[in-house]
Amino acid sequence: MGKIVATPPSLSVDGFFEGPDYDISWHMVDEELHTHMNQWLGAAGAFLEGRVTWELMADYWPTADEDPAAPAPIREFAGIWRDKSKYVFSKTLQEAGWGTTIVRDVVPGEIADLKASANGDLVVGGANLVETFMALDLVDEYRLYIHPVAIGVGSRFFPPDFKAQLRLAETRTFGNGVVMLRYDVARESS
Repeated sequence: MGKIVATPPSLSVDGFFEGPDYDISWHMVDEELHTHMNQWLGAAGAFLEGRVTWELMADYWPTADEDPAAPAPIREFAGIWRDKSKYVFSKTLQEAGWGTTIVRDVVPGEIADLKASANGDLVVGGANLVETFMALDLVDEYRLYIHPVAIGVGSRFFPPDFKAQLRLAETRTFGNGVVMLRYDVARESS
């Protein structure tokens, strides 16, 4: 059985995953960091994505490896994304290709069944979807990639009223100054 892992691809030290107008120019994803993410995401069981995130991914990744000038980690991730099972949560999307199942609502029992049958971790992405998973206490782990930059304003990863008890499970520092903090959600035993 896998875990449900929430991860912003990049997080500023002041808690933002993007700046105003969806600005991500401050992200410092270099070859070392991208290779690390490919190793981790390549072992995941499936991607759970909100509609906006899925559309952004589907617009670029299916053919990103066709560009011979693309760096090796980009070409590698294109194959990972294409081949991985994906679930897009949307009330409006009518069809989705690339091994994607459309799910209309986040139903905790159905998520538990998906998690129980997963062959690896389920990686949840997309601001609104992650916030819904947080509110329903469905997230088992947070992987935070903290970039050494403060941007002051933008979209925060954690909602202002979010509370959770976390246990540090792993840290890793990359050559570009990014630090990965992996936290397990501490839940009381039943």
